[in-house]
Formats: sequence, C-alpha cells, structure tokens
Amino acid sequence: MLSLSLLADTTWYPVTFDSPLNIARGVFFWLTIALLLTCAVLFLLMKFVLKKNFAKPGLFKYLGIAAVGYACLVGIVLLLLTFLEDGIEALLFYPLLVLILAVGGSGITLFFRRDKLVYIACGCAVGAALIAALVCMGVLFASGDSLWNNWIVTDDESDVDFTKVDQIGLYISAVLLILAIIGATFFLGKDEHKGFDAKAISFAGVAIAMSFALSYLRIVKMPQGGSITVASLLPLIIYSYMFGVKKGVFAGMIYGLLQAVQDPYILHPAQFILDYPAAFACIGFAGAFAKVRKLDKLPQVQIALGGVVAGLARFVCHYFSGVFAFGSFGGGQNAWLYSLIYQSGYVLPDIAIVIAVGILVFSSKAFVKAASKYHPKAKAAPAADTETGGETPAA
Repeated sequence: MLSLSLLADTTWYPVTFDSPLNIARGVFFWLTIALLLTCAVLFLLMKFVLKKNFAKPGLFKYLGIAAVGYACLVGIVLLLLTFLEDGIEALLFYPLLVLILAVGGSGITLFFRRDKLVYIACGCAVGAALIAALVCMGVLFASGDSLWNNWIVTDDESDVDFTKVDQIGLYISAVLLILAIIGATFFLGKDEHKGFDAKAISFAGVAIAMSFALSYLRIVKMPQGGSITVASLLPLIIYSYMFGVKKGVFAGMIYGLLQAVQDPYILHPAQFILDYPAAFACIGFAGAFAKVRKLDKLPQVQIALGGVVAGLARFVCHYFSGVFAFGSFGGGQNAWLYSLIYQSGYVLPDIAIVIAVGILVFSSKAFVKAASKYHPKAKAAPAADTETGGETPAA
C-alpha cells in the first residue's frame, strides 16, 4: 500500500505534457536518451567493427564542447520556464542564469586553450557567479517567504513549527554523519596534499554547474522531495575522479546548496544539512578508487566502485533525514521502513543511471588518459596538445 501511494503521488516527467515546462522536460529527456544511444552505437561500431578509436583528441574536443553546450542549453531553457511558470524568485533566477552562462563560456574556452591565465580568468568568472548565487540563496532562505513555502510557518503566526519532526534524532544524526563524512574525506584523500588552484576551481565550477543544469532533466520527482535524473551527478563524479576526494567532497557540498534552490523541501535546519550539503558532499567519495594501482587498467571498475560508495553514503544521509524529519508522512507506517522504501525509490535508481553512463564514458581510453593527468598523485606533467593550444582536454 505504501509503495502504491508513493507511485500515485510521483510525477513522471517523460510522459507528463500538461505545461510548457513539462513539455520541455519531456522533449529534453527523450532527446538526451537518443543522443546517449547514438554515442553508444557509434562507440561500439567504431571499436568493434571499424577497429578505430571513438574518442580521438580532435573528435573528443568537439564532443566535449557539444556536451557542455547542450547541458547549458538544457539548464537555461528549463530555468527560464521555471521562472515563468513556477515563480522562482528573481533574486535567484538572475544569478543562476549568469552562473550557467559563465560556466558554458568557461567550459568551452577550456577545450580550446588551457594555461595559467585562462584558468585564473575562468575560475574568477565561475567563482564570482557561484558566490553570488549562494549569497542570494542565503538572503532568500533567511526571509519569511521561504519558510512559508516550505510549511515551516504556521497559518496564523510567524513562529517555526517543529512539532512534526524528531529534533533530537535529526541533530544527533546530522552531527554524527558530518563527523563521519569529514573523517572519511581525510582518510580517502590522505595522499592529496595539493589545495585548490585556479585549474581545480575552474573545473569545479564547470562540473557543479553542469550537474545543476542536468538536474533539471528529471525522470521522476518524488512527492516529499528527491528525483531521478539523467546522470546529472556524472560531472561531479568525473571531477572527483580527476582531482581527488577532498576537492570532490567540497564541490559536492556546493552543488548540494544549489539543489536547495531548485527543489527546496526544508522542514528543519538539521534536515536541510542532511538532505543537501551533507548528502551531495558524499558524491566526492566517487574518486576514492581513482588512484588504486591494481585497477589502473580497469577505469570502468574504478568509477563503478566509486559511484557505489558515493551513492550509498548519500543514501544514508537521506535515510536518516527521512526517518526523523519525514516519518509522519508515512501515514502511520513505521518511520524506519517508510524512509527505506522512499529513499530507495529514487536514490538507488539515480546512482545506477550515473554508474551505467559513467562506465560507458570511461570505456574511452582517450578520455581516461586525459582525466588521469589531473590525479593528485600524477607524476608526469600533461603533454602539450598543439591542436588545442594547451593540455589534452579532460572535461
């Protein structure tokens, strides 16, 4: 009965065409599936029939440009329609629009040329746009309107109503999970000693905004928050593979804050931490196996194992949030069972899609070679690419 109730309240965007926004979501969904299938067929055809490399440096550059451009196009169109239909605040709309445009321009620029000056320029542009978006989000969520929209304010007063959540359970689980994430980050990234530089910041901005844009490409939206997307977390997973767990966790945390802009289902401060910055910070664990020497020749296994660890860690954060903040939504059902069913319904399929697409992407030797050059422990400097005016493209 519980599963049937959730299915009845779930929005299935690929077959929902009741508004311009949902029509656009459906069109982009099927178009993305068609593009992914086309790439998969071409990859198999060239590798096993024509015996050629699908991702040669020149072709790889244009594929990367197309991917960045397409992701930004999806984000801009759906963000604009969300602004027109759902009434997203102008205070958020304009900074997010500038962020996507900055990322699109920076991402395409990095495919043509990468030197210190370009990294600094792109990092400053993307970083400034990202900070502006986060500041505007903080201003909005500090206002009464955001509390009202998320049912935290009662009908006749402005006081916060926490009667439906287990505050003690939320605070304890939030503190323990944050400590566990910090400990796991330093353990898994113990060999990563290099801090953020212009290069890491530039690619972080591109990965965060690409994931944010693709997160609008939903397959399913659950009734109490959460959704299944078309591999929206893949750019962040690739970033973690390239630059390490520590930087990946930080990038995932920033992405989680932006997710609160897109799908703000907030009942309690501790629940906000669990469902947004903490849960998505765990995506950085996807880079945990990138430096395992025994798996150097099996990059698909590296990304799959990393995706499993990241997905399960994210699931745990959402699970405890569901138990202590959303248990009453189960209609009398056991909160622990309700949260297990609810979170499994979208977190596990979402990460499974990411892993499947990631395995396909990491089947390209050219891609893996380019991405591996950015590993924190890489010994050799990346070779110059005369065609692009810099290093071989990696994202």
